[in-house]
Amino acid sequence: MGYLLLEGGAEFGGRMRDPDLKAIELAGGFDAPVRIIPTAAAPDRNHRRAGSNGVRWFQSLGAKDVISLPVIDKPSANESEIVTSLRSAKLIYMLGGFTGYLGETLAGSRAWEAALQAYQEGAVIAGSSAGAMVMCEFYYDPSQGKVVDGLNLVPNSIVLPHHNTFGKSWASRLLEVSRATLIGIDEQTGMIDDGAGAWTVHGRGDVTRYRNNRVETHQAGKAFSV
Repeated sequence: MGYLLLEGGAEFGGRMRDPDLKAIELAGGFDAPVRIIPTAAAPDRNHRRAGSNGVRWFQSLGAKDVISLPVIDKPSANESEIVTSLRSAKLIYMLGGFTGYLGETLAGSRAWEAALQAYQEGAVIAGSSAGAMVMCEFYYDPSQGKVVDGLNLVPNSIVLPHHNTFGKSWASRLLEVSRATLIGIDEQTGMIDDGAGAWTVHGRGDVTRYRNNRVETHQAGKAFSV
């Protein structure tokens, strides 16, 4: 089994250096294949620019094999070439954007099955903002105004991205409609699991956990369980 990286948003441009470097290390180093999924940016036709930004960012960190895959809808999420590329990836990174579109596009697709196979064989699956949200068992879809089923890599959880800006405002509403653990992740901040149930905070901000009527804040370098 591989590793998971959940990030709170404001990715690239130097602002996620610590968690992204750790992800590259866990993926096997700078020669590891990095594959970017820009699906969440497809509804406003921003996927090419967003994907290119991701490629430049990981290359600036030293990664040598970085490709943005054109997963923009259900048909492309089932294309054999994309499936093959994801299956051999060691770091799979999902960008932010339209959360519901990302979750619905990947759910049940061959691309996601390939990503899960890579993860089972040791790859890192990472997501920022919307990318992190859909990795959980549930996510809040702003376009629908409700909690829906996610891709369930992190059971009984809901990520609140951009927690230090607007994400925190979702907490009280979601606590009323869901018993899942809420995980607020600040921008420029990520949390990485150790494969055994513990998570460590990386980056400039905090991770806030809402569970059982308790609120706990964890800073960089601190380990905690979800």
